[in-house]
Amino acid sequence: MFRWLLPRKGAVESPTSADIELPSGWLRPQSAAALLAPPHRRTLIEQIWQRTAVSPAQFAVLYRAPLERYAELVQHFPASQSHHHAHPGGLLDHGLEIVVCALKLRQSHLLPQSSPPEIQTQQSEAWTAGIAYAALLHDIGKLTTDLVVQDQAGQRWHPWHGPLRQPYRFRHNPDRQYRLHSAAAGLLASAVLGRKPLDWLSGFPELWAALLHALAGQYEHAGILGELVIRADQASAARALGGDPVQALTAPRHALQRKLIDGLRYLLHDVLKLNQPEASDGWLTEDSLWLVSKTVSDKLRAHLLSQGISGIPERNTTLFNILQEHDLVLDNPDGKAIWRATVHSDSGWTQTFTLLKLSPALIWEPDQRPAAFAGRVQVETTAHDDTNASNDVADLPQRKALSPAPDKVTQPPENAPALQFMQWLRNGIREQRLAMNDSSALLHSVDGTLFLVSPGIFHRYLQEHPEIANNAHSDKPTDWSWLQKQFEQLKQHRKRPNDLNLWTCEVCGPRPGKRLHGYLLLRPESVSAQVSFDNPYLRLLADEPRNKTTVCRHV
Repeated sequence: MFRWLLPRKGAVESPTSADIELPSGWLRPQSAAALLAPPHRRTLIEQIWQRTAVSPAQFAVLYRAPLERYAELVQHFPASQSHHHAHPGGLLDHGLEIVVCALKLRQSHLLPQSSPPEIQTQQSEAWTAGIAYAALLHDIGKLTTDLVVQDQAGQRWHPWHGPLRQPYRFRHNPDRQYRLHSAAAGLLASAVLGRKPLDWLSGFPELWAALLHALAGQYEHAGILGELVIRADQASAARALGGDPVQALTAPRHALQRKLIDGLRYLLHDVLKLNQPEASDGWLTEDSLWLVSKTVSDKLRAHLLSQGISGIPERNTTLFNILQEHDLVLDNPDGKAIWRATVHSDSGWTQTFTLLKLSPALIWEPDQRPAAFAGRVQVETTAHDDTNASNDVADLPQRKALSPAPDKVTQPPENAPALQFMQWLRNGIREQRLAMNDSSALLHSVDGTLFLVSPGIFHRYLQEHPEIANNAHSDKPTDWSWLQKQFEQLKQHRKRPNDLNLWTCEVCGPRPGKRLHGYLLLRPESVSAQVSFDNPYLRLLADEPRNKTTVCRHV
């Protein structure tokens, strides 16, 4: 079956004799058989064969020939300058790996989606081939945009000239535009795939449209085909960079990537307002989803914390970096997460914002996607002084616009923020979202009551409820300090004999010497039906409490 992978006896690799030594930096082009002969590449092709259900003759036309033509074009070129698959021949290895990964993912889907079983059976192999082609050609545009290739005659080589036939050398294009290669794949589709496969796939309108979108780099319009190619690309890159390709493929529910995706989908479905006539939380255009950076980061963090998910960074800049690392947001031309753009509504309203750019396919299925914004989002070309700023003044006009008019605001009770904070404590303890007596907990059982670590417990609450901080008094106190004073006015905490509010606990045991400051509740039953035994690793200091001071148990 795979004899074609071995070099043919007497095959000539190039017009230049193989016995002539080339100058340093020059490479000799090889035949497809020689390029695909190494054991690791033969193994990858074996895996491609195992994931298809075509006859050997069909495999030769639909897969073998395109793989040969791809190998002859990409030769020994790397897939990147310093990222994944940066070694000689990396582009060929990456191309084969991403096909294998994409076909593995494809096995979990019945395609085309929402079609009768008989249609899915009839079109099964067409969709398999279409996904394999989109994966194979995923990065081939780099031959056009990212590399400058010169042959031995001193002429610049372009991939549309056909395979190299004489020694060549190359360098990375210093003027290459980030991700432009994704839009260049279509230039070489016919040269790699050939006439018969394209004739065949063009007879399936839904598949054909998805493939054309993918070859143009428009993966957000390529539906499930685009999604599988992107996930396969991530898996191949993860393997090359020493990551876990299995995790990249499956994105389990407990993984941070999955939690972030689920959080974003929840916000877009139930919380954020899109495409409003004036101020909005975001705008959905034909090819992109634009979200106000500070708004979405604050609300995403608040939602995840409210679900009891820990480890969410407090700084927006760190959260932006995490979203970027997991490929959940699209990079700006400088490789950063934050875009600066001006939104123009068809009503005449306009405003400049710092935004996150996402692929709509990440959030919605094709048939569930909302209507596009009637206006336009114009990206600003001038550099922003703080590209990943987490608290940009561009968000302020929007916040004001989304707030109710002053004459319509119903004044809340005087201590409403503190009462809401207490209710949050009750819910968090009951639902076990707030840890207690752990090394990093903000709640501890001390002296027969609850000890609230300050300012940590107030800061945590405001992270989950950023709108509270935004509505703080106009004198702009520290958010947690303002809320802490609101809490003190409830007079539900135990004061020290010297009339001070804060108590001090010393940590003993594994981390002796550390001190925590906080409040002791007068009536712990107001937030918890039952207070657990006192934390043996905390000792109350300063004035003698009403009950016996906790004695530390050293370990």
